[in-house]
Amino acid sequence: MFKRSLVVDMVNRSAESAADRRSFLRGMGLLSAGAVGAGLVSGAGAGPATAATAAPSDGTVLNFALNLEYLEAEFYCYAAYGHGLSEALATGTGTMGGVTGGHRVPFKSKAVRYYAEEIANDEIAHVKFLRSQLGAAAVSRPQIDLQDSFTGAARAAGLVQAGETFDPFSSEAFFLLGAFLFEDVGVTAYKGASPLIANKEYLEAAAGILAVEAYHAGIVRTLLYGLGLTAETNAVSDARDSLDGAADLDQGIAVGPAGRANLVPTDQDGIAFSRSPSQVMNIVYLAPGAGVSRGGFYPAGLNGELSTTQ
Repeated sequence: MFKRSLVVDMVNRSAESAADRRSFLRGMGLLSAGAVGAGLVSGAGAGPATAATAAPSDGTVLNFALNLEYLEAEFYCYAAYGHGLSEALATGTGTMGGVTGGHRVPFKSKAVRYYAEEIANDEIAHVKFLRSQLGAAAVSRPQIDLQDSFTGAARAAGLVQAGETFDPFSSEAFFLLGAFLFEDVGVTAYKGASPLIANKEYLEAAAGILAVEAYHAGIVRTLLYGLGLTAETNAVSDARDSLDGAADLDQGIAVGPAGRANLVPTDQDGIAFSRSPSQVMNIVYLAPGAGVSRGGFYPAGLNGELSTTQ
C-alpha cells in the first residue's frame, strides 16, 4: 500500500483545484479534520502569498490542454465526418457548451480527405486520453464557435473584407488554412506547458501529443505550400503574431523574396518555439493583452483554472 503522504501528494499534483482534491481525498477516506489541520491538502493551510505564487498543478495544465483538444477535435470531426463529438465526450466540471458552425468539407482529393480523417481520429483520441487521466476532475467542453470566430480571424489576417465571411469547411483550401491556424498553436502550447508538468508520466504523454501535433502541422504546412497559398498562410501567421505579444515568434510557410519553403518553424538552433498559456489564450480568444477571459473560438471562455490571460 502507498503511504498516506504519498497518496495525498499524488492527488495534489493531479487534481484541478482544491475542491477536486478534497473530493478525491474524501472518496478515499483520507480527508479529515486532522488531515486539513496538518496541511496535507495543498492550499488548505497556505497563506495568500503561497497560493498566489504556486505553480499550476498537473491537473490544471492537463485541463488547459483538454480545452484546446476539444476545439481541435470538433473542428476536424465536422470537417471529416460532418458531426462533432458525442455528448459522452463533452461532459465534466464547469459549464458544458455547445458548438456553433461546422459541416463536412466537400473534399475533392481523396488524399486530403484521408488526412483529415486521420487527424480527426487523433484529436478524438487525445480528448479521450486526457479525460481518462483527469477522471472526475476533467473539465467539460466549453462553448465553441467554429463560425464567426474564423471570419474574425480571417479579417484580422486580411483574407476577407468587412461584410465578407470565411468558412473553413467550404473547400479543401479553406479547410487547410483553418487547420493551419490551430496546428502551430497546438505545438507551441504543448511545448510551452511542458516545464509546468511535474509528473514524469504526464510529461511523457504530453511530449507524445506534442509530436503528433507537430506531424499534423507538418502535413498542413506542406499541403499549403504545395498549393501555393504562401501569401494567405503568412498573413495568418502575422495575425497570430499580432495577438500573442510583442515578440516576433510566429513563422509562415515561406521566407524571402523567392518564397523558399519554411515548413518547420524553428529558431537558429533548430528548436521549435514555445507559447505560454496566456499567449495561447490571446490567439484562441482573438484578443491581445492581459485580463482577457473569453471571445473568439471560446465565446464563454475556457473551463478550468487557466482561463484568463496574464
